[in-house]
Amino acid sequence: MRMHPCLALAAAAATLAVGALPAAATPVATSAATPAAGPVLTAGGTAVGVGDILLAPLATGTRAVFSSDTTGSTGVFCGVSPLTAKVLGNPAAPGTATASLTGLTFGSCTANVTGVTSVKSLTVGNLAYNVAVADSAGLPVTLTAGPAGPIQASAVLNSWFGTLTCTYQLSGDFTGTADNTAHALVFRNAHFVKSGGSALCPGDGYFSATYGPMTDSTQPGGPAVSVN
Repeated sequence: MRMHPCLALAAAAATLAVGALPAAATPVATSAATPAAGPVLTAGGTAVGVGDILLAPLATGTRAVFSSDTTGSTGVFCGVSPLTAKVLGNPAAPGTATASLTGLTFGSCTANVTGVTSVKSLTVGNLAYNVAVADSAGLPVTLTAGPAGPIQASAVLNSWFGTLTCTYQLSGDFTGTADNTAHALVFRNAHFVKSGGSALCPGDGYFSATYGPMTDSTQPGGPAVSVN
């Protein structure tokens, strides 16, 4: 059948118009921006600031123990032991936050050592200590000696034989772990060796304690601290 000349012209024009349309643009691959890493330490979702003061009591229902062996069954037991630290560095994760342990005291102490009738005092010497908290596997916490000298502990005990003073110095590493569920620092059997005092004092001491919740007292409301 013969196409009308006008229809033929219209069909040709349509073909040309379609051919002139630009090809659909090929999508350009894009990648989502990588969010900036958060800090190692946060408190209530906010970065813990350099200079902030962190506080922690003994965890509820626990005691600080300075025992003569790793079982923790015999030694000095303290029901009060507040901890204070000042933050020195809080880098972006992954990394290690640093602090200065400026306060660690003990109170409400008793002893179950044969011959000891009461505890006059348990103290640590040569504060401040260096503290490192890492966000690596296990959330390790490490205490090391500061410029004042080695990490020391001293117990003054009333006994059948009079007042006994037992002095100990850290042997090896003072390490623990952070617990984000309880916002706590956990130390188990940090080993001390006798460095002075009565011959009746045990030759070794092992320190264990759980401190928490740790809070940032510098921030309003004192929010609990977490390791990211």
